[in-house]
Amino acid sequence: MGEEHPRKRSRQHFESEARYVSLLESPQCETSKWYFSREEIERFSPSRKDGIDLVKETFLRSSYCTFLQRLGMKLHVSQVTIACAMVMCHRFYMRQSHAKNDWQTIATASLFLACKAEDEPCQLSSVVVASYEIIYEWDPSASIRIHQTECYHEFKEIILAGESLLLSTSAFHLDIELPYRPLAAALNRLNAWPDLATAAWNFVHDWIRTTLCLQYKPHVIATATVHLAATFQNAKVGSRRDWWLEFGVTTKLLKGLLFNPKFFLWYYCSHLFKLDVVFL
Repeated sequence: MGEEHPRKRSRQHFESEARYVSLLESPQCETSKWYFSREEIERFSPSRKDGIDLVKETFLRSSYCTFLQRLGMKLHVSQVTIACAMVMCHRFYMRQSHAKNDWQTIATASLFLACKAEDEPCQLSSVVVASYEIIYEWDPSASIRIHQTECYHEFKEIILAGESLLLSTSAFHLDIELPYRPLAAALNRLNAWPDLATAAWNFVHDWIRTTLCLQYKPHVIATATVHLAATFQNAKVGSRRDWWLEFGVTTKLLKGLLFNPKFFLWYYCSHLFKLDVVFL
């Protein structure tokens, strides 16, 4: 974040990349496969091929999620829209490399697109100004500079070029399913009490920040979230011990998610007294 001005090559770079991607007709650009194995994510991402290791890429993914949360709150958009933008970024970087695509530009363009996808319109000018102010918050003159015509239009064109690349990379597939709807359905069906529901919603917010949403479908994440919240709350849910089967989630699949290293280290290691998760 320490540059004095936006990268001069960014607009041309994103435009050329978008033109290149739009000409590709290989399976890599199809949207039939938006879910990946752990090995694909951790060992064979485009960034890995460009020399960025897993630790660095994990940090970059965390960085754009934190940025999107701040940008979304600054623009007063819903958490669902912010989550949609995060998933867009996660998907983008399974098709494109962090080494070649500035995450701040892609994140800003993702939020602008997410607002459209979630029918929560947000003016481009507001997105441009808010993003610039966050990126250059270390510079007291940034909030003044972005309102100057030349600076504003230059940064706006960079974001629009990033949007074009996002659309080309995703083959214009913006219909992103999030865990929130199946989570609400599960909580209602199980008659979950308020504290459990609150915990589950908070867990989902955190899960969206990880690549678990690239490995597991929304209903699986939602079901696992209810199970986790019930475990932490010492609450009983459902009329049977393997209630998750009612939601199309097998015990093996549930275990695979709950004991995924990304998830396990984040939650269980900070709550060691809760490791006695019961499945049967």
